[in-house]
Amino acid sequence: MLKSLAHWAACKSPWVCHLNGSSCNGCDIEIVAAIMPRFDLERFGVLLQGSPRHADVLICTGGINRQMRDRVIRIYEQTPEPKFVLAVGTCAATGRPFYGDGCYNLLGGVDKVIPVHMYVPGCPPRPDAITYGVLKLLALLDPKVEKLVAEFQKTIPGIENLVEAGEKVGS
Repeated sequence: MLKSLAHWAACKSPWVCHLNGSSCNGCDIEIVAAIMPRFDLERFGVLLQGSPRHADVLICTGGINRQMRDRVIRIYEQTPEPKFVLAVGTCAATGRPFYGDGCYNLLGGVDKVIPVHMYVPGCPPRPDAITYGVLKLLALLDPKVEKLVAEFQKTIPGIENLVEAGEKVGS
């Protein structure tokens, strides 16, 4: 499977689909900023896709509440293999500040429902951190991208501290 993932990464531009769980839209605005010309995520071959059926990466924002749980799972299942999830923002990463503070409807972060491959925490995270998170995710697939990640890291000191890798479900 790893060989097929490397082949996929070498031959294809990643398409991302944005999924808003139950966020305040702060992270959503920063995702849009990351795609716009100033930060220009498209320069790395990343394209925004409106349907999960055509996407390779789900960019999730907001915590997952009981009403969204089944929808998030269905959207994840509609995404073709190989598929990856990027949790953007503190709510998507942990469910905080609402999870655990008496909010009966919130289940927690995205990783309570579907596997997450990369976390970009922040409230909201910076657009360059989102760009770096997407690049780090792509570097997991294609070692050639690691060189690009290293160059990007040099331009913004400390950016490597803003992104975390991980894959956990239901913890």
